[in-house]
Amino acid sequence: MTKSNRRLPIVERDEWLQPVEQQLNDRYARYTAKLSDIERTSRSLVNYANGYRYFGWQWDEALDGWWLREWLPGAHDVYVFGDFNNWQRTELRMHRDAAGVWSAFFPAAMYRDRLLHGSLYKLHVHGDNGWLDRIPAYATRVVQDDETKNYTAQFWNPEPFDWQGDRFDASALGSLLIYEAHVGMSQEREGVGTYREFTEKILPVIKKDGYNAVQLMAIAEHPYYGSFGYHVSSFFAPTSRCGTPEELKELIRRAHEMGLAVIMDLVHAHYVKNLNEGINELDGTDHLYSRPGAEGYQPHWDSMLFDYGKGEVQHFLLSNVKYWLDCFHFDGFRFDGVTSMIYHHHGYVDFDSRDRFFDGGVNEDAMTYLTLANRLVHDFRPDAVTIAEDVSGMPGMCIPTEEGGVGFDYRLGMAIPDFWIKLLKDVPDEQWNIHEMWSVMTGRLPDVKTVAYAESHDQALVGDKTIAFRLMDKEMYYRMDRASESLVVDRGMALHKMIRLMTISTGGQAYLNFMGNEFGHPEWIDFPREGNGWSYAHARRQWSLSTDKLLRYVFLGDFDKAMIRLVKRYKVLADGYPWSLQMDEQNQTMAFSHGRLLFVFNWHPTASIPDYELPVQGPGKYVPILSTDEQRFGGQERQAMDAEHFSFNVRAEDGKEYPRIRIYNTSRTATVFLRKR
Repeated sequence: MTKSNRRLPIVERDEWLQPVEQQLNDRYARYTAKLSDIERTSRSLVNYANGYRYFGWQWDEALDGWWLREWLPGAHDVYVFGDFNNWQRTELRMHRDAAGVWSAFFPAAMYRDRLLHGSLYKLHVHGDNGWLDRIPAYATRVVQDDETKNYTAQFWNPEPFDWQGDRFDASALGSLLIYEAHVGMSQEREGVGTYREFTEKILPVIKKDGYNAVQLMAIAEHPYYGSFGYHVSSFFAPTSRCGTPEELKELIRRAHEMGLAVIMDLVHAHYVKNLNEGINELDGTDHLYSRPGAEGYQPHWDSMLFDYGKGEVQHFLLSNVKYWLDCFHFDGFRFDGVTSMIYHHHGYVDFDSRDRFFDGGVNEDAMTYLTLANRLVHDFRPDAVTIAEDVSGMPGMCIPTEEGGVGFDYRLGMAIPDFWIKLLKDVPDEQWNIHEMWSVMTGRLPDVKTVAYAESHDQALVGDKTIAFRLMDKEMYYRMDRASESLVVDRGMALHKMIRLMTISTGGQAYLNFMGNEFGHPEWIDFPREGNGWSYAHARRQWSLSTDKLLRYVFLGDFDKAMIRLVKRYKVLADGYPWSLQMDEQNQTMAFSHGRLLFVFNWHPTASIPDYELPVQGPGKYVPILSTDEQRFGGQERQAMDAEHFSFNVRAEDGKEYPRIRIYNTSRTATVFLRKR
């Protein structure tokens, strides 16, 4: 029990958790104790998370000058240098206070004509690891020299950005339809795309396709482009390879004008180990932002781990969360690598018992941090969205913080793409188990809102395959024109549409798609690297394929638009679990309902059955409104889309009469019927 002798709601609603009630109470107590400490010193969590307003460059109106501050408790000496002092490393010494914060003041009278918007600078830090030139952790702009490839911090003081009254409310969108995107690889040309290009060219595509949220990857600065943005070096600096911070703000403002929420892929699970560009050993010690030695290293990702139990690290990360919401108007976050964060073993075990979620393998400091982060997000922006990338199924992840949970709004349904990949790789079509399919798609707790997806960027990376490429492989190079005939392409097109419709209609309360996959983008993603001759050929999106009327990609893109329209119009995602009506193993056919919609999936590769009888949710007239087999989507349209199916009653064994209909149940087809009274 908690101190008030009241059982936590998370335990009250789930008997499975009652044997570990004490562990949950202890976990909640750690969070509330930390929150109380914060509120005692800073009045609120929102006021506490203001590191970006104190560290880095801050204007002092009273003293008429700029302060530069950085937390470097282990440093012996720190200097700041840049183009404003002709790069003299040891001319401008910073001063240390009792908390290990080093600061320097730049009077406007002396530096007004030298410390200019765009000035370049670094810190010269003397620590246990020697004298090194470093980039401050709170740098808000970092640029790379084209010739030397060296990264340098930039003094960034533009005119205040005009948000034009932007007050976007993501909660008004209803069910989230998320378009996962990477700004750099979003253009068709070979090279790095920009925020401005994304704003002008890609946002209209996303809006037209019917999605209502954009999830942006690789926003925080990262030295290696091929890391997909996951080896972050500067947590407060938007990557400069795509443009300026103001251009990113304009992207977000314009997205809001179009009715699109913008969610950031936030990487707080680890950071790049580089000394030249990142925060590793910034004060000369190995335990500034990490725990010392091996405890601070993520061997699977060759990166550094945060010490979530250290107050200054919590302050840094929480300030970073608020910074992106406050200064850039992001509408929430997908927290990357949550499984790695919350376990000392980083999830590389079998979660074969309840104890795995509460034993010594759990990083309780990370659990406390994530709970604080969710509380902060929702206190500062009640309409903001948080999504957890956790594959372990940690209990309470999507339960509100006040009820004893971690407080995420959604979890990623990561088992779904894994299931589709395994099915396509290992199981012949005629052996697909529809009961297993149903179990995977619907296997979630009622209180845990799930983002369903058939594939994301993970499946598109080199070494893996997208669903389209896995289905059609080399045939995509030669048989995607409408004039060609190919059984492989026909099968691939049919299953590509069915898999997506199945995922969105059964897998969760939100849906995600990675850019280009909606129209079956061919091949894989491969960022420039030595092994491919530093080529951008596979680090782009070939949008022209989706509009070329001579190619079949148009069919897949058109189906995706129609599917999204249907889901939005009939509020399928908001309806919750689908209602199972029939599971016909012999004919590999399943039927289920959402409200007035009847979904029929025939996964059989050959069996098309006339006058196929199936139960329905209520009496009435059923008319097809969407089919994967329609000619407009590249199908054969074996079932008439203007047909009407009237229900009739059949007496069951219990003596009651139940409505049924008869349809032409065509193979490898999913059809959605609307019940009209």
